[in-house]
Amino acid sequence: MSGLNVGSPRGALRRGWSAEVDDYAIAGGWSLRGEALMAGDAAGGVYAFDGRSGATAWERRGVHEGGLLAMAIHPGETAFATAGQDSRVLIWSAAEGRVSRTIDVGGGWAEYVAWSPDGRWLAASCSRQVHVYGLDGAEIWRSDDHPSTVSAIAWSSAGELATACYGRVTFFDASTGEIRQKLEWQGSLVSMVLSPDGGIVVCGSQDNSVHFWRRATEEDSMMSGYPAKPSALAFDDTGTLLATGGAEAVTVWSFAGSGPENTRPGVLEFHIQPVTTLAFARRAMRLASGGRDGAVVVWSMQSDGKGDPIGTASVDGTVAELYWRPDGRALAALDARGGVTAWRVSNA
Repeated sequence: MSGLNVGSPRGALRRGWSAEVDDYAIAGGWSLRGEALMAGDAAGGVYAFDGRSGATAWERRGVHEGGLLAMAIHPGETAFATAGQDSRVLIWSAAEGRVSRTIDVGGGWAEYVAWSPDGRWLAASCSRQVHVYGLDGAEIWRSDDHPSTVSAIAWSSAGELATACYGRVTFFDASTGEIRQKLEWQGSLVSMVLSPDGGIVVCGSQDNSVHFWRRATEEDSMMSGYPAKPSALAFDDTGTLLATGGAEAVTVWSFAGSGPENTRPGVLEFHIQPVTTLAFARRAMRLASGGRDGAVVVWSMQSDGKGDPIGTASVDGTVAELYWRPDGRALAALDARGGVTAWRVSNA
């Protein structure tokens, strides 16, 4: 079901479209050129909506038994992957809504899935292991057991895969699975983001802190004082700004100069409940934040981490994810009540 004018947008956010899925809209993303927006829900359904109008292009209900957990859009082709509680990873054709490959990752939830930047490799985590596949779905390698369940995966470059778990971030060679680097810290790591050049790895911790390493020196630092777990993390395209959740306010650390150590972060205040998701626009100093309060905010950022709200809107439930269209001229939100909302974004 689609409708217009949902979200009462103001400022840089302009009226767009809205749609619904059957359950909690848990993961999604725009197709390569923004022609379509894909979304998956907690009931295991996968949907595609026309990027301009919001009309339903296709829908496939209940494809992941038990529920869908993750989605990843291929960086260079009209394909995407989904992962779910049924221990399967599915590779899809975005245009047709057809499953081209089905991968069984073993006994356990397939919790995270991510394409390498060049699109050659697809990584998926299941319990304490990570698996890497080719575009044809053939397994290239799988890791030994991590010390605990894998809590996050990310590609640092076309040739490296990073994983986080309790007390450790590990970097693997993409083609062989050989371990290239281990960064250790005593604590439960619940989220992870890498700087665009792969030189800095940042993790949110169970103890309500943000921990980061500079890989070249393996030196580590910690930002503490968050009232909740910083599960939302995002770097801008330049690697200068790191936005973090863990509170009602967004805390933005600047890596410019000698930062962020011994510097004051920017504090972006608007949300009245904790921030749940953060996303920087490509090639622009614009940050989008979403929270448990259903608010969506677009911020104009400065290199020191300070920023001003330039666009606001709202949805009916907790904002689960935010996705900028590749050209930066639209922003989509998924929410806990099954809403899928897209707004046009002005250049002003």
